[in-house]
Parts: sequence; C-alpha cells; structure tokens
Amino acid sequence: MRLGVLLAGLPGAEREGGDAEVEISSVEFDSRSVAPGALFCAIRGERTDGHDHAVAAVEAGAAAVLAERPLPLDVPVVVVPDTRLAMAAVAVRFYGDPARALTLVGITGTNGKTTTTFLLRAVFEAAGLRADVLGTLSGTRTTPEAPELQARLAALRDDGVQAVAMEVSSHALDLHRVDGTWFAAAVFTNLSRDHLDYHKTMEAYFEAKARLFGPAFTDRAVVNLDSPYGRLLSDSAKVRTVGFRLDDAEDLVLGPSGSRFTWRGHSVTLSLGGRFNVANALAAAEAAVAVGIDPAVVAHGLSQPLVVPGRFELVQAGQAFPVVVDYAHTPDGLEQLLAAARDLLGPDGQVAVVFGCGGERDATKRPTMGEVAARLADRVVLTADNSRGEQTGAIIDAVRQGFDRATDRRAHDLVVEPDRRVAIRVALASAGPGDAVVIAGKGHESTQIIGDVSLPFDDRVVAHEELAGGLDTGSVGSVGPGEAIRPSREADG
Repeated sequence: MRLGVLLAGLPGAEREGGDAEVEISSVEFDSRSVAPGALFCAIRGERTDGHDHAVAAVEAGAAAVLAERPLPLDVPVVVVPDTRLAMAAVAVRFYGDPARALTLVGITGTNGKTTTTFLLRAVFEAAGLRADVLGTLSGTRTTPEAPELQARLAALRDDGVQAVAMEVSSHALDLHRVDGTWFAAAVFTNLSRDHLDYHKTMEAYFEAKARLFGPAFTDRAVVNLDSPYGRLLSDSAKVRTVGFRLDDAEDLVLGPSGSRFTWRGHSVTLSLGGRFNVANALAAAEAAVAVGIDPAVVAHGLSQPLVVPGRFELVQAGQAFPVVVDYAHTPDGLEQLLAAARDLLGPDGQVAVVFGCGGERDATKRPTMGEVAARLADRVVLTADNSRGEQTGAIIDAVRQGFDRATDRRAHDLVVEPDRRVAIRVALASAGPGDAVVIAGKGHESTQIIGDVSLPFDDRVVAHEELAGGLDTGSVGSVGPGEAIRPSREADG
C-alpha cells in the first residue's frame, strides 16, 4: 500500500520529506522486525524509546517512519501527535479492517477472560462456524500490539475463520492496541484488585476496561451484574447492554469435574469445575445470543467436553483426592478458586493450597492473598511463583504478613518452602481421601522465571510426577499447627 493512501485522513499527520508514493510492505514497531519496505512506528515504551531506534530501522530497510517528532532520516518521516494512536489506525487500514469481516467478540475483566473465550469458541463451533481464540494462551501478550493484532485477525479472516473470541486486557485498552477494532459484542466478566503497579488506582483500572463498552468499539455489551463494577458499567454504558447473574443458572449442581444447570429452559452440562466457571459460561452464553446464536445451540455448545489449560485443570494420577491447577493470581481469583475447591471435599475433608506471588508485579495484593489463603484454606504452603528480579523470600514475607494478620483464619498449618517442586510435594503428601489440593498462580505456564533465568516448570507436570513418584517428602519433615519450615536455600539464590 502506498504511504499516502495509508496516511489519508490520519489526524494531525505531517509528512517531513520523502515521497508519498513509496510502497509500504508491513507495519512494524520493533526495529528488529523491520524488513525492506516497512513503515517503522517509533513508540515510547517504559524502558526504551522507539525514536532512538529509527536509524537502525532505516538501515534495516524501513521505507518510512511514523514518529512524534521530526527525525533526520533519508526516508519520509510522518510526525503525529501520538504514535500509538496513529499506529493503530494505520494497522487497521493496512490489513483491510479485518474485524469487520469477522464475528469478533471481545472479553475483558480481571478473571475469567481465557475460559470465556474457550467456551465461546465451543458455542461458535456448535453453531457451525469456523472459530478461534486470541488471548493469553495464543501469544506472549494477552492482547498484542496493534500491528500484530491486525495481522493475526487478517490471517484468520484469510484462512476462512468466521468467528473469534478475543481477550482484551486493560493494558491494551489504555495503550490503544485495539483502537479502530470493531467488536460484534463486548463482555465484562468482573473486576478486582490487579495491575495496580500500572494503573495505580482501581478507578483508573476500571476506566481502562470501560473504554471497550463505548460506540467506538461496539454496539452490544454483556455485563456480569454480580460484580459491583459490572453494575456500574451497566448503568453508565452508552451501548445496548444485557446483564447476567449466577442465579440465571437454575437448578445448579456442582461436581468435582463440572456442573449441571438449566439456562433459558435448556439443560447445560458444563465440563469445567467451579462455581466461577458457571459465571464464565453464562458470559459466553449471553455473548453468543447477542451475536445471533439460538439459545438451544448455545446450550449444546457449552455442554461439549472442554479443557482450558491451567484453568481449574484436574491432575489425575490415580490419587484418592482431587488436585487442581489454576492460574488464579489475584486475591479475588484465589478466593473464588478456594471456594470452588471446598465444593470438592468429603464430609471431613480439608483444602491445601500451594501458591506464591509474582515479582515485579502489583505488590499491594500480596498480603491480601495471604489473608485469603488463611481464611479459606486449611493448610497453606507459601512458595515461589515467577520471582523475576525480586528476592523470593521478600515476596513470601509480604504474603505471610496477610496470613499472620488474618483474624478469622481457618488455616492453622503454614509451610514456607521457596522450592516450588518441594512445596507441591509437601501439599500432596498432606492430603488424603476427602481432601483437595489446589496449586495456584501459574496455571498453563511451562516455565518459572527466577532472576533473569527462565526454567522449565509446569505445575501440572510436576504434580503428576510427584503423585506418580509416591510423594517421598525426603528431608522436608512434618509440620505441626502454626509451624513454618524455612529452608536455608532460596529458589533464586
């Protein structure tokens, strides 16, 4: 596409030198990805400024540069007020506005986005549509930068895909990654404490999510009215809005590996455990109806066998108690997960939970997660998550503050074990018939990041190995009520 055509009507754009007839072969924001003919978009990030890499991009073959200030280059430089805004508009135009050719449903919220996309894809397929998902499990970011997003949507369109369920993160909305993208419907699952290292306040976090529910993105919204923020969003939405509540699932029966309920007069057998997954199913159901799928077809789609990697995923190795691996990494997510685990217990059963908190992420939630675990679990094993550049011990200490200050705690047993494999082993060894073990925080992830090293580690694989290996706890020893084991070694050295 010619540069002049690509930029036509772009607000505030001023071309500095060069030829508007130059052909553009791709839209890039990473100078390392530039190939001959690319339009390089110089965006300012938290750690680097793309303007500093413009020369390298031109040397790699960039035919033009989109920037927020004039640059002394031998190619056309298009100066715009905000590169991110302009990049989104340019990417949509370059790839032919692929969202308009798809039934694209955007799902946002703190928890439940991934599962809701998988459920919605199952419903789309039950309706005879070729469908796919975009989100946490399909890329390095939940929602990719605008050029990558539009390229992937265009590839799906060109491959004959008709419907897409897509996770939309608060970062993506705040950073304009989805600007110019049209959604057949937008879904709000819930909102709870997370990402405050970026957004700073819950109000700013909510405002970022709320952007998706305006006429620039969609004309149909589906909102969880059990969430206070969902009710606020429903009251303020400027588009047609449908609300749902967990009570919409009538005659609900929960089991260890799924649930049964009636929705709109149709029987649903959901193959995902946990009360919160019923809410996710209702979100997918109402979104499907909003885009024109018959409720009977929706119920059939929700009833298909489904495993969402790392989302209330059961680990089976012949043991006498359920073991659940889940991505829950927020206070609300952990609370819902532990509440769901209690539905799996026998008459005198107990819940053991293994979890930690990620380093270099919202530190304010750590004590709250400790308090949640103390209140809802019977046995707690604190361990490393992805510590990244922080000391594992310091992260654990912050979580333990919440455990220690919990006034209504159920848990009396606390183990501090930074080695995540050993922590899982201890929790499994403590369980018997009628109990349940929950391993929270990493879910589908297949690595653990300690310092600047990414190590192979999958909670599901490790749990299966430990169960199959007979649960030899070695030198870890037993733990009495209120006693904490603190090994001399740290997982991150």
